[in-house]
Amino acid sequence: MNRQMKRMQERAERQQKRGGGGGARAAAPSAAARRAQVTEKRKRTGARQFLREVRLELKKVDWPSRRELVSYTIVVLVTLIVTTAFVAGLDYVFSKSILDLLS
Repeated sequence: MNRQMKRMQERAERQQKRGGGGGARAAAPSAAARRAQVTEKRKRTGARQFLREVRLELKKVDWPSRRELVSYTIVVLVTLIVTTAFVAGLDYVFSKSILDLLS
């Protein structure tokens, strides 16, 4: 149960203790109003508006220079090669040790 539901329950209990009577009827209009707000918030924007906003956001991005891009690519490739070699070495050691143990 989330916080909003707990708060709604606490309010309903307080109203019943005060003698608000008809607690379920009093909560119904607010629930309907809340549902209307949620559906209003969920309205979708069109494809053109979405693409326009994406374009504006991409203009704000600080793109790397060619030199930075090349250096980042080299770092990634070296890391990939080292990690692959490490995993291959572990695989070789474990497979040899298991084969020696079982034979």
